[in-house]
Amino acid sequence: MQRPFLLVYGVTCYALFNASFLYLAGFLLDLFVPKAINDGFATPLGQAIAINIGLVFLFGFFHSLMARQRFKKWWITIVSADAERSTYVLQSALFLSFAMWQWRPMPGVIWHVDGMAAAIAYALFALGLGLVLLATFLIDHFELFGLRQIWSANANTAMPEPRFRAPGLYRFVRHPMQLGVILLLFATPHMTVGHLLFAGLMTLYVMIGLWFEERSLLREFGDVYRVYQRQVPMLIPRLIPLSRAQVKDLA
Repeated sequence: MQRPFLLVYGVTCYALFNASFLYLAGFLLDLFVPKAINDGFATPLGQAIAINIGLVFLFGFFHSLMARQRFKKWWITIVSADAERSTYVLQSALFLSFAMWQWRPMPGVIWHVDGMAAAIAYALFALGLGLVLLATFLIDHFELFGLRQIWSANANTAMPEPRFRAPGLYRFVRHPMQLGVILLLFATPHMTVGHLLFAGLMTLYVMIGLWFEERSLLREFGDVYRVYQRQVPMLIPRLIPLSRAQVKDLA
């Protein structure tokens, strides 16, 4: 990929992902979007279940496949290594958007709350959204979404070597971003059968993804990450965070 187009490509992929993620918020809460999780073609229940499982599988399959090191080694023989992460971000946006577009409603009500209970549900959703965003910036938001790689390529500078860090939220819980995603999936004042299926399937995918990610982090950081695993829970936060001195000792 020629460098004059590399930055445009990276920014476009980043913008599309952010648009799809913002749409997901409205999709889940059934607010401000033309098609939400309880909208769409009326479909027989068995067919709706099959289609919806297939949509989440499609998203999860490619999202997981393209994160594997063996696939990346082959993929960068086709796509510029500098654009590999941006391409990963792009496919995530496209498959997530496709899943939301084609999702079949299953409107049976699991729970519906109003008043204070609804306010609590919205607050938990906002907390989940905040956790996701803050977690990305605590590590490296722009590297996570491929922009730093592209900027470095345009500036002819090398990307820094990865090093273990546990800033802020990561001293309470190993995966605050995924914790935030789970809150987003389930925190709603109006839970339908379809919403619960979507939340359950995506949570299952998150857990499978975490299993692979933990293995990858152990390979990359070895005993440092193994000690961190013992000290910090995966998804249920500690009441008292690791001290900065403890994190420094790990690194």
